[in-house]
Amino acid sequence: MKRTFEIQPWNVVTHEFHAEDKRLLESMTSLGNEHMGLRGFFEEDYSGDSLQGTYIGGVWYPDKTRVGWWKIGYPEYFGKVVNAVNFVKMRLFINGEVVDLAKDDFTDFELNLDMKHSKLMRSFVVRKNGATVRFEFERFLSADTKELADIFVKVTNIGQEAVEIRIDSLLDGDVYNEDSNYGEQFWNIVDKKQEDTTASLLMETTENPFGTPQFLVGAQMLNFTTMHNTAANDYEKAVENSFMATLQPNETTTLEKRVVVLTSRDYASIGKLTAAMQQLSDQVGVKTRAELQAAHEAEWENRWKKSDIQIAGDDAAQQGIRFNLYQLFSTYYGDDARLNIGPKGFTGEKYGGATYWDTEAFCLPVYLGTTNPEVSRNLLMYRYQQLAGAYHNAKQQGLKGALYPMVTFNGIECHNEWEITFEEIHRNGDIAFAIYNYTRYTGDTSYVLHEGSKVLVETARFWADRVHFSQRHQQYMIHGVTGADEYENNVDNNWYTNCIAQWNIAYALEILSQVDEAQYQQLQVSEEEKAHWQDIVDRMYLPYDEKLNIFVQHDGFLDKNIILDEHQCPINQLSAEERPINQHWSWDKILRSPYIKQADVLQYIWYFMDDFTEEEKKRNFDFYEPLTVHESSLSASIYSIIASDIHYEDKAVEMYERTARLDLDNYNNDTEDGLHITSMSGSWLAIVQGFAGMRIHHDQLSFKPFLPKKWDHYQFRMYFRNRLIEVQVDQSGTTIRLVEGKPLTVELNGKQIEVA
Repeated sequence: MKRTFEIQPWNVVTHEFHAEDKRLLESMTSLGNEHMGLRGFFEEDYSGDSLQGTYIGGVWYPDKTRVGWWKIGYPEYFGKVVNAVNFVKMRLFINGEVVDLAKDDFTDFELNLDMKHSKLMRSFVVRKNGATVRFEFERFLSADTKELADIFVKVTNIGQEAVEIRIDSLLDGDVYNEDSNYGEQFWNIVDKKQEDTTASLLMETTENPFGTPQFLVGAQMLNFTTMHNTAANDYEKAVENSFMATLQPNETTTLEKRVVVLTSRDYASIGKLTAAMQQLSDQVGVKTRAELQAAHEAEWENRWKKSDIQIAGDDAAQQGIRFNLYQLFSTYYGDDARLNIGPKGFTGEKYGGATYWDTEAFCLPVYLGTTNPEVSRNLLMYRYQQLAGAYHNAKQQGLKGALYPMVTFNGIECHNEWEITFEEIHRNGDIAFAIYNYTRYTGDTSYVLHEGSKVLVETARFWADRVHFSQRHQQYMIHGVTGADEYENNVDNNWYTNCIAQWNIAYALEILSQVDEAQYQQLQVSEEEKAHWQDIVDRMYLPYDEKLNIFVQHDGFLDKNIILDEHQCPINQLSAEERPINQHWSWDKILRSPYIKQADVLQYIWYFMDDFTEEEKKRNFDFYEPLTVHESSLSASIYSIIASDIHYEDKAVEMYERTARLDLDNYNNDTEDGLHITSMSGSWLAIVQGFAGMRIHHDQLSFKPFLPKKWDHYQFRMYFRNRLIEVQVDQSGTTIRLVEGKPLTVELNGKQIEVA
């Protein structure tokens, strides 16, 4: 496999530049700090193909979706993250000619994402009309002051003659979304100011007919340089400061650009926003660059102390896990309970930048293990605070209770694919499972017995109305759904959906028996309603095949053309030219095929691993894994964890490598659209739940580790019930050490050990 980036433990580096890989480079070198983020596009002009994306947390736009085939219950708009002010933009000139790497002769190219210190560096040498100039860039988005971006450029004349350098530093509001209709722009310029070394730009999203808020975004820049001011250009939708210098041979000049970015999410009026923007600019303006960078790096050092996973003997695996944790924490670290984790984070426009069920199913377990419990609780509160939207979604379908959205910014469903939006309803159960997962992991029942009980009751009410009773079978069924496997639409009795609905109702009944009287009265669940729920639990139809002894993915799945040749894995019958099939086959062909996009039956088995025998897990794994093409980024981690559990160690490592390096090696040929942020949790899960065998049994941590053959050792730290522990696995065995907190008892390979 040809790799674009070199394998280094803490860095993502390339010394090659190929124009056809430009978008891939931009995705891979994205930066974020939860408040904002941007792809790794160049500061200077680039006339070739590029996606210059800058995104602000919680800032979005409701784009039109109504079309000729619109039906009752369909979402009125498609929510999308909007490309915001380009605050890193510069224009570079050598002797009056613009620098453009799409056209210029350049050498010594390096692009370097430093994950340990969270900064992006880039350098190159340009030769133009006899001049030879080295440019070196460094940028970071502060983890200490979330509204701050710092961009630094160093210019050195390495030629034989004096050279005139000009740098235009801009805040550019003339931006587009690639997926906008007919080149439509989503921003109006409200105000702009520019002086010699500072400038500001105030933008507002355009009006919309759906009653969702308009957002103000203000950006103010301060430029620090020894270059002298020159006349700046006047733009309709941008502001600029311009600087010039004449460099003698071997002479250097620098420019540092500090930008603060604020939004109306935090300030109720233009006056308050602009006043806060000026105040923050003044605060960061009196500090040195070294001080700003030190505060930023200290925050990342603290994060890595809690979460870093060290692997010896496999540098590719080491780089993979760090890259994934780095991008996940760059997207979300729990500082703002109003925010969540989009599947692309701040790295692209695909999936609209909205919240999916990925957060509850895949990301929450990682935050439980790597951050303070408040971070995970914020993710649960995000859904509780959007209950009103979930009521609306259910009502749109003529159903009771709450239907959480597949895709959302505000709780209202805003996806534009029917088979996903209103058939992939298992997400209600995934959100309920997150409450259970948080409670059993932290031991904190304060959420589940209060806010969480409301979520559980209302999702149970939805399921009770969505099921129907089959008189012929005397069982409850759920027709017309899409399971986790999105290559199967509008199916009946998806096993995973039926199971998670049954469990969701049962868990709601269990919690109802534990809440206090005041909360019970608020929930208003009658005895008749509880009896009906229990009947659904007792008589839910769950497809099963007696001959194969497997859980059947859905009614009719086994009627597909499934050829199970013991000598050949079914997916190996696909040629390399056909993979991934979602980029080469028609949707009709995919739906008729037996190929599975991602874990479906195995998703539920992963949730409740200890409820199934090893034989059940093996039979279902052996049947479904050979049919799975893993074209969802969420797939490989689940298969890795279950493979570890059933001692298929080589398969577990293979699937870990896929999830750990999905974007680094561009497995599915789609990383140029943006990184797969929510699935980046999968590499942590594959190591901790998979290789280390972490489980929770009766409020106690349990481990059954193994060491992959290619690895010399691995170690990780994790939080559990106000303790921070360190687990190290090597050739001699497993060592567990208490880093913070009170002693605890842990089960290791079936034996009780005291960790103190």
